[in-house]
This record gives sequence, structure tokens and C-alpha cells, in this order.
Amino acid sequence: MRYITPEEAGVSSSAITAFIHLLEEHRIPTHNLILARGDAIFYEGYWAPFHKDFAHRMYSVSKSLVALAVGFLEQDGLVDLDERIFTYFPEESAAQTDANMAAQTVRNMLMMSTAKDDGFWFADKPADRVRYYFENPRPSRPCGRYFRYDSAGSFVLCALVERRSGKRFIDYLREKLFDKIGVSGAVRCLQCPGGHSWGDSAVICPPMDILKIARFTMNGGSWNGEQILNRAFVEAAVSKQIDNGYLSENQYNTQGYGYLIWRTFDNSYFFNGMGAQLAVCVPDKDIIMMFNGDTQGRDPAARSILMDGFFRLIARPAAEGCLPADTAAAEELAALTASLKLVATTGEKTSSMADRVNGVTYTMGENPMGITRMRFSFTEDGGIWHYTNAQGDKQLAFAMCKNAFGEFPQDGYADEIGTVSGNRRYACAASAAWVEPNKLNLQVQIIDTYFGNMHAVFSFGENDCCVVMNKAAEDFLDEYVGEAYGTADA
Repeated sequence: MRYITPEEAGVSSSAITAFIHLLEEHRIPTHNLILARGDAIFYEGYWAPFHKDFAHRMYSVSKSLVALAVGFLEQDGLVDLDERIFTYFPEESAAQTDANMAAQTVRNMLMMSTAKDDGFWFADKPADRVRYYFENPRPSRPCGRYFRYDSAGSFVLCALVERRSGKRFIDYLREKLFDKIGVSGAVRCLQCPGGHSWGDSAVICPPMDILKIARFTMNGGSWNGEQILNRAFVEAAVSKQIDNGYLSENQYNTQGYGYLIWRTFDNSYFFNGMGAQLAVCVPDKDIIMMFNGDTQGRDPAARSILMDGFFRLIARPAAEGCLPADTAAAEELAALTASLKLVATTGEKTSSMADRVNGVTYTMGENPMGITRMRFSFTEDGGIWHYTNAQGDKQLAFAMCKNAFGEFPQDGYADEIGTVSGNRRYACAASAAWVEPNKLNLQVQIIDTYFGNMHAVFSFGENDCCVVMNKAAEDFLDEYVGEAYGTADA
């Protein structure tokens, strides 16, 4: 894709500046923002340490790619959208006697209109996640009647792609689509127990790859004049197939649902992943926004601010033709873009309490985190939180009011296979600030193949310390939730 200025795209540089300021003012943890119109990119920004080539976890944006893969299966004559899913998984479904689930079709699954709520596979840790889906003992409802978000259903559709194509999900899409539209070789997908691709949540790739795939859907399944995927399927996938606005709310995510693709404002649609992984397509303006971040723990408010701001400041005001060049506004936007950094904790860098508690060891009472001892060692610009938990002695380095980058010290979290313990530590950004004279906020952002965050608030007394910890992360950081109280060693 080529590059043009915002004004050449009919969008003012000052509008993009205002949008970025909106994100920063609300402290939305942003990783990247790319804006395109037609075949041209008119804005591209990365919040350090993120960069153009960073292979980003896309979470449920993965589902939209699964939908396209199912479309290619149908085009290849390998699947019938109105066939029952049991037909394609006879062995795994043999023990399931529920009539509603037995009637469930591929199309029902594409529409998130399935018969059963899935179990919590992160906790149950099945040996085979596909079999776990079909052996579901939960109550059912008639399929095809209601929208009910079913992440596991899209996972099974990914398994369907692999079963019917005889190829890995990503390899099939590379053959059918990726190589034709210039998607990079960096795209990959984590796995689930049973040897299946984690297609509902774990595609990892640079953001530009998703932008190209979104552009492909905006083209109706064509690229450079070649109709790669039949237009009828693509148009159905991005159109409203089922209502999802039961409370009559006019929100960004209540405008209907297609085939694993969300509808939104102004006749638009979007690929939607946890933590605000977004590819928002506005056909009437021919504009696409690609956004990555981690709003876990801050949604739905953060994503509403983001989506509402995009339409209000960028999409709706976009002119049909070019705007006059605005050198001053362009320079202001360029300077802002060069300064972008991952959000960090705000507050005071110093407190008199820091000197009083520096190096003091606290013996902690029984607590959910299993932390038995802890202490802080402060430096001029940051410090280290030393603590002992069930795994032993740990150290987490942080910076004051900015991020320090390193490894989160907990071991055993999943790596390439979900729910299966891995043997490496996740990369993280850690920042701290004094929010009251005796109260320290510590924020950890996991920025790896898995994303999540943990917040700990330490309150110090004359000879004691208490801490409250919370996390927003899927299937990890569970050891960092709860409250603890301790006293200073004599």
C-alpha cells in the first residue's frame, strides 16, 4: 500500500492529532494506529516500544480470518454452510445426544447463534479442545434463534478448516489469500490442546497484515482486479445476519453481526479482538482504521471512547476530495507521533515515605497471593519490588512515572499451546508512582504473545504495609489477585 498525507485523503492532520490526544487523555493503552483510505495509508503511528514489525496478538480478530477461511472452503466445495457441524465431526460428536446441538449448522456458528454456552476450557484444561466442545453437557437452546457470543464455536470452525483442507489454518489461508495480497511471512497462530490451531483467539502478526486483509474485504473479496473469494460470501460476512442489540442500545457493538464480523455505526463493520484489537471498515467513506492496544480491565468504556472518537473525529468529517495542505498541522502531528510511548502510571516520582520504607522487609500474613515476604529498594528513577511467593524469591524492576522493560518474574505460564505450562517468562512494562504520600501504585503490562495487566497498590504505615492486587488477563496472573497485610521485621 502506498502513503499519502492526511489532507490528500480528505482528513485533516489536526483531526488525527485530536484523536490521539483523546486516547492519551483517557490513558488508553495504545500500541499502534494506522489509518487508510482506498489503497493508501494516510497515518501510521506506534507507541514505543511497539513498532511496524512487531508481531501482535490479535485475539478475536482471529475469528474474522476463520470466517474467510470457511468462505474459501465453501468456494472449494469442501463445506456446505447449511450442513450440520456433527456431519464433519462424527467421532467427536457421537456421544452428544442433545437435539439442539445436533441441529447446529456451520452457518449458525458463523453467526454466533449456537445451541450451547461453552465450558471454561482454561480451567478445565481438556486434552482435546474439539472433543471438549462436542461433549458439552450444558443446557441448550434452539440454534439459529439468538445471538450469543460463542468463542469456542469459532475455534471449532477453525478445526473444520484444518480437517477439510488437510492443512493448518494459516497455511490454507496463505495458499488461498495471504500470498496473493502481500501478507507477511510473520503471521502465525498459537495452538490448543489436541493439536488444533487456536483460531478463535491466537493469530499473531504485524498490524499491517490485518490492514491488508481488511482492505481485501472492503474490495468485496478481490485484489488487483482478481476475484479471489466470491463476492456473495464476503458481502454476507460483513452484512447484518443477526441482531445483537437486545437492549435497544445504540452502541458501537450493538449494530448487528455477520459471519464472525461485527457491525457498527454508519453502515460499517469491524474485526474485533479482546483488548481493542480492531480493524474498522467504513465502506461509505472507504476508510479503514487498524488499532492495537490492551484495554483489558478498562472495557467497555475504553473501547467506546475509541470507537466513538474515530467516527466523530476521523470517519464522519472525512471529505470526498483532498483538503488544502496544512504545514503547521502536519508538523504538529509528526512531532506528536515521534513522541508516542506506551502509557505508564501517573502520580509523583518521589515521596518522603520512599526513604522510610527503602530496604525494609515486611513479613506478610496469610494471603491469596501466597506472598510471604517483600521489600522495596528505590533508586532515583525507579526501583525493584522484591518478594517471595510459592515459586521462591522474585524481583520486578520498575521505573517511576514511566515504563521499565524486562521480564515478569512468574514462571510456568502458557507459551505456544494454550493452558499448557511453558518454560519462559513474558516480556513486560512496569511503572510506579506515588499517588498519596504513603501510597504507591505499581502497574505491570504484559506485552508478549499474551497480553494482560496487573495493578498493585501498596499502602505504608509506621511499621506495616498492606497491598491490594488486581489483574486483567486471560488464564494467567491469577497469583496476583487479592489483599495482603504485613509488618516490618524488627
